Amino acid sequence: MNTAILLLAHGSRIAEANDAARDIAAMVKDMTKYDIVEVAFREQHLPNIQMGIDNCVAQGAKRILMVPYFLYMGAHVQEDLPEEMEVAQQRHPGIQMVLGRHLGAHPKLAEIVVERIAETLTEERWY
Repeated sequence: MNTAILLLAHGSRIAEANDAARDIAAMVKDMTKYDIVEVAFREQHLPNIQMGIDNCVAQGAKRILMVPYFLYMGAHVQEDLPEEMEVAQQRHPGIQMVLGRHLGAHPKLAEIVVERIAETLTEERWY
């Protein structure tokens, strides 16, 4: 069965700021066996979430795992994303959809923060 991964990001008015989500999606595609890995944005930028779901379906997805690329369990993760999924399920009744976990507090994120601290301290020569 064709499973798609749909990375859900917030979105920014600044188009270039959205490139990070696309870069992460490309890395996820390279690191996994999934042929369909798409990005959609909650606000400010296209494709929006409904378009992202439609893109996955158009590529043959029968199941869509929607992964919130959000740090916090805020209103988007608790309310908006489930509502988006409900709307999409009504539009695509034959497609299985699941909302995955948001990023949250994870040791690997802390590792990245520590790496960024070290990089900045080195750049600033604050040894």
